Amino acid sequence: MLDSAVNFIKGKIDGFKPEIGIILGSGLGDLADEFCKVAIPYSDIPGFEASTVSGHKGRLVFAEINGKNVVMMQGRFHFYEGHSIQKVVFPVKVMKKLGVETLIVTNAAGGVNPAFNPSDLMIITDHINYMGVNPLIGANDDSMGDRFPDMSEVYTLEYIELVKKIASKLGIDLQEGVYMALTGPSYETPAEVRMARVIGADAVGMSTVPEAVTASWAGMKVIGLSCICNSAAGVSTVGLSHSDVIHAANVAKDRFKTLVKDVIKEI
Repeated sequence: MLDSAVNFIKGKIDGFKPEIGIILGSGLGDLADEFCKVAIPYSDIPGFEASTVSGHKGRLVFAEINGKNVVMMQGRFHFYEGHSIQKVVFPVKVMKKLGVETLIVTNAAGGVNPAFNPSDLMIITDHINYMGVNPLIGANDDSMGDRFPDMSEVYTLEYIELVKKIASKLGIDLQEGVYMALTGPSYETPAEVRMARVIGADAVGMSTVPEAVTASWAGMKVIGLSCICNSAAGVSTVGLSHSDVIHAANVAKDRFKTLVKDVIKEI
């Protein structure tokens, strides 16, 4: 199925070879709209699924941004949608086969760190996998990665520093911290958020970790960016809703696009 997907995509992009991949989270898909050269609906690609979540258009978009060839997922697959974990990370493997060397993975997240505010941007320095599943379970593709990959630097340290430097130059306040992934689709309880704080999380969400693990396993450099779209339960007394997530992402999207475009230019 992997080869079928790759060959199908190559037949649509006329020799275009992406070097950077971006997974655009809830409410952050405008970057793809701005630069789109070729867009392929997920439903057309072998092995892909149609996206079911509001704020995810469900297209694979190819573009040139600041002189770099880029492929963007305009929306992702989530474990909570009922997909297998292998299906969730299938697009990352496709990107690798297309030639992508660096993956920028983004998300909308809940702020666990009380210093964070809605619409803040956070560079992910590390993660905690609390999803109860690992995307590398099953037969290993030795041509792509090791059976027992090192995860001591999933998020490339030199790129973390680069993103921080670029944000500072642009006057963008950038938080940094640890992202904790849970399955969802229910938001975390106050007790779960307290637990997340105790074990070292700064933000919580329902994605990103499987994709980052797979990209790291496959030898790709990884940058993780979260848009803090709400304060998690127990941090704020306000109830949580997906519409609030989309609203906060819309507030942050101009800063997000400016930052990502400059990062693409420099990597």
